Amino acid sequence: MSDDLSAPAPRWPTDRASLERDCDIDFFIASGPGGQNRNKVETGVRLTHRPSGIVVTATERRSQLQNREAAFARMAARLEEAQRVETPRTPTRPSAASRERRLESKRRASQRKRLRSAPPEE
Repeated sequence: MSDDLSAPAPRWPTDRASLERDCDIDFFIASGPGGQNRNKVETGVRLTHRPSGIVVTATERRSQLQNREAAFARMAARLEEAQRVETPRTPTRPSAASRERRLESKRRASQRKRLRSAPPEE
């Protein structure tokens, strides 16, 4: 087994041409503020990535073109996140010096809390 740290090729390309090829685009009437244009025109954009099943929507703009651009950017970010390979964490042990520092700070905190209490009755 080799220790090759090179990242594997992504399963789904995230460039614009590939996204346009692999996504279904739906337009719908978005709700919210924006006046007559927003209420009558299908400005909301929903992208469905067929290979992965990821769905993103964009409804924040009054323009369908701006919402489409935002949806494609959002889809590319979601695919990048889904394909990110997490490197496994190597477990480490605290050094003797750091362990002693931690115990010393706990001793100080304990002493400070003991000083807050009422003195013992004799």
